[in-house]
Amino acid sequence: MKLHGEPITILMADDDADDRRLTKDALEESRLANDLRFVENGEELLAYLRHQDKYADAESSPRPGLILLDLNMPRMDGRTALKEIKADPELRQIPVTVLTTSKADEDIFRSYDLGVNSYIVKPVTFEALVDILQTLEKYWFEIVELPPGVRKGE
Repeated sequence: MKLHGEPITILMADDDADDRRLTKDALEESRLANDLRFVENGEELLAYLRHQDKYADAESSPRPGLILLDLNMPRMDGRTALKEIKADPELRQIPVTVLTTSKADEDIFRSYDLGVNSYIVKPVTFEALVDILQTLEKYWFEIVELPPGVRKGE
């Protein structure tokens, strides 16, 4: 995914190693030139975004242009992390897409109430995941105008 010609960092928060690997493979299959980073729970996600602990170095933990967020993770789930991200003036402008297995109406409504930018149910096939990533790239980084700090990955 590129934002106006510049590759951006995508940060995926998901505790499932298979889902992380499939997303990485799908991104490569899509031929999208992105820096894809992973964290395994909401606590790690917030530490990354706030440059804390092992993510203290901003150069090795660049600000993402998009967050892919699973809802069901250990330690701190995606719902709690989303609430904190959208309540933080320094983080709230980063687009967050929920990418989860939950089709529950309650999860969908609550995610939007908490400020998620989009909600996607994880696809069953690899090809569908490739299609989703290509669509996200076109939408978020070719069509939509994002605030300057998000655009530049600052």
